[in-house]
Amino acid sequence: MHQVKKYIHCSIIVCLIAGTSCQVLAQSGASTNPSALFTQTSEVHHLLVQYEADKGSLSRFYFVKNSPERRERLKKLYEEYLQKLRQLTFENFSTSGKIDYIVFEKDLTEELRQLAIEEKEYTQISPWIVFADKIYAIEKSRRRGAVPQAEQIAADLTAVCKQITEAKKILAAQPAIDGALARRAESTVKGLQEALKSVYEFYNEYDPQFSWWVPEPYKQADSLLASYASLLSTKRKTVSPQKDDGSGIAGNPIGREELVRQLQYELIPYSPEELIDIANKEFAWCDQEMLKASREMGFGDKWREAMEKVKNTYVPVGKQPELILRLYNESIRFLKENDLITIPPVAEETWRMSMMSAERQLVNPFFLGGEEIIISYPTNRMQPADKLMSMRGNNPHFSRATVHHELIAGHHLQFFMNDRYKTYRHFYTPFWTEGWALYWEFILWDLKFPQSPEDKIGMLFWRMHRCARILFSLNYHLGKWTPQQCIDFLVERVGHERANAEGEVRRSFEGGYSPLYQLAYMVGGLQFYALKKELVDSGKLTFKQFHDAVMQENALPVELIRASLTNQPLSKSYKPSWKFYTK
Repeated sequence: MHQVKKYIHCSIIVCLIAGTSCQVLAQSGASTNPSALFTQTSEVHHLLVQYEADKGSLSRFYFVKNSPERRERLKKLYEEYLQKLRQLTFENFSTSGKIDYIVFEKDLTEELRQLAIEEKEYTQISPWIVFADKIYAIEKSRRRGAVPQAEQIAADLTAVCKQITEAKKILAAQPAIDGALARRAESTVKGLQEALKSVYEFYNEYDPQFSWWVPEPYKQADSLLASYASLLSTKRKTVSPQKDDGSGIAGNPIGREELVRQLQYELIPYSPEELIDIANKEFAWCDQEMLKASREMGFGDKWREAMEKVKNTYVPVGKQPELILRLYNESIRFLKENDLITIPPVAEETWRMSMMSAERQLVNPFFLGGEEIIISYPTNRMQPADKLMSMRGNNPHFSRATVHHELIAGHHLQFFMNDRYKTYRHFYTPFWTEGWALYWEFILWDLKFPQSPEDKIGMLFWRMHRCARILFSLNYHLGKWTPQQCIDFLVERVGHERANAEGEVRRSFEGGYSPLYQLAYMVGGLQFYALKKELVDSGKLTFKQFHDAVMQENALPVELIRASLTNQPLSKSYKPSWKFYTK
């Protein structure tokens, strides 16, 4: 691919794609003969496409998680692409190419770091999985359809069963073990179970000798592996650095040093303490606005009573999907009337609904979204008290603030545009994903989307909730708060229903989310809001030009979206420096 000699400013590209005659804000030195090609490519494009394809192929072939064979092959892959990347001529790249280089190098380096951790932990847990090599060898032979030595496989599995049984006895007698090691051991054992399953499903009922010798020892080995993984999970659940506080929630506080490292990786140039200070300032603003809305409703400063009235506006069981559709129609009409963003007709056409199960509502008490909005509302298998809390927590005024977050111009539009612009960028970050969706709550508030004080309380509930996420997640990972303190904080300070607060905290610490995920909503939203001030409030771009330009960048750290839209100078040794919070 030919190197791009001059960078085309993103505002020009917006005009080209939209077919408008908007005022072009070309930077000094930018080409005046742009091509729509530059919305889709960069000098690193080819390498990223090849990398994703190679990684996909290798991950599917070496599918057994935590296996030494998989780890070594992926390590070689990351090192090879890091070498290829560093051979490119960074200095001659466009801004877009430099951004791709910076983020790709950052992610490859992180992948290697994670593999080093995996290797270290695997070495430590190896005494607990002495049977692993036999299983790995059986699975490796199966991939190319080797004729199975069925009697030998049966003998090997019988030996494996004895080793697992002995390992379970030893483990059961031990006290709680390190959480990270227990998680690694549990996932490794589950990987071994999947490896054996692939062998059994390939040969059984097809190869006569295999079907004669192997089924019984396989079933025994599969059952023992499952129970061993469950035992490891039990050991892990008793090992949190914080004692069980009665909440039944066991997470893994990572400490300040790791928080700082992860913030730097996400290009957030703030310390945990600075983010806590920002959250408190935003919370103070919410408090003031909440009191204003409470007074408008006639409750004076008794905002909790005002919120109680709002919660009790819930719709009857069976009517929530109807409500969601009405709220969606209101929000999409508002976006169009104010000409805020391009909404492709196919994006409008293809979103859909589903209902959330009772089990899933234990960790997701509110909506989930994307192309499909997943509605949280009572099912007939929930207890009466839980039904009422779910209905109250998903009342129309609370929901009004989240439908656009989940659909358009939030997650659904994000993912829709990801499939259509710079599709080679697979630079996932929650600060972009959740930050963008929350940013729209800021914008719609500013543009008077809430129609009543009840609507304002609904929107403020969520804004307070996102402030609270910064506070409780950071204080938890700093070792200052227990899960129960986090639950109480959400109930007392934000106004959550207790069951919903428990679901939120469980989701945060046991739901598989990264330690920074919950704070990424507000922090990412504030980043986009600051960029809006810089480009829209200054008159350089309209709302629509700005929003369309962001959507055409695909997922990136927000600081690098700013670098792209403002044509910032970039170096190979790029470090985050944008202090986006000025309040």
